[in-house]
Amino acid sequence: MQRSAMVNYHIKSPDPQAFQFDVDGVIGTLIEPVLIPTQVSVTDLRGHAEKLHLVEDGVMFAHHTSQIHAFTADDSWVSTYNDEITELLNAKIGAKEVIVFDHTVRIDDPNALRRPARNVHNDYSQSGAEQRLIDILGEEKAAEFARGHYAFVNIWRPVEHTIRTAPLGFIHPDSMAIDDWMSIELIYPDRHGQILGVAANSAHRWIYLSEMTPKEIAIFTIYDNRGQPHVGHSALDIGTSDGQYPRKSIESRVLVRYDG
Repeated sequence: MQRSAMVNYHIKSPDPQAFQFDVDGVIGTLIEPVLIPTQVSVTDLRGHAEKLHLVEDGVMFAHHTSQIHAFTADDSWVSTYNDEITELLNAKIGAKEVIVFDHTVRIDDPNALRRPARNVHNDYSQSGAEQRLIDILGEEKAAEFARGHYAFVNIWRPVEHTIRTAPLGFIHPDSMAIDDWMSIELIYPDRHGQILGVAANSAHRWIYLSEMTPKEIAIFTIYDNRGQPHVGHSALDIGTSDGQYPRKSIESRVLVRYDG
């Protein structure tokens, strides 16, 4: 089924582009680069999601029931959820080592501290991923990982309610051109990072899974040092509204090591 959605692409520019977070020490303050709202056609994979495979498509969907139902600020759930993710990735993608290093809860509410990301992007550039590897492991162990096959993946799950607003959409990697990607700086008060922004291209083939529930997850690659595809993605504005239950989701960033 095809749906129409609005997304915000980045633009090609000779000038440096950056997101600046917590500007002037004010938590939640954000300065964004210029984004171009664009209407795209999106294919709903409901009923066909099992055809996707991480190695070929950069994203896959799976059923997974968690013991955790409330991802509270006290982090009492983190250890249990990390164990679940480790078991899941061992089984689903053949990961031999799993290091969960970040969880972000997003709510589609203007007053939320973290809202759905509405820019078309991928979470790491190559240099950003290589630096993050060192940040997590230290230089010696990072060098050990780099000699083998490692990747950063994202586990995305609805929280509490079915997703009816701002679902997460993906650009199938076989519809991306190399020139569509660009480096975007992330400037935090205490560190710098780098992501990949995506420029508009009418060839992009957008996909998503409608009305995902908390018992469904998306697993997608955000960097792979052996060149397996990573995916541009963004929240989709698809013209639906749910004032009672706005989108709430949790994304978990994970470093995985494979055989070889």
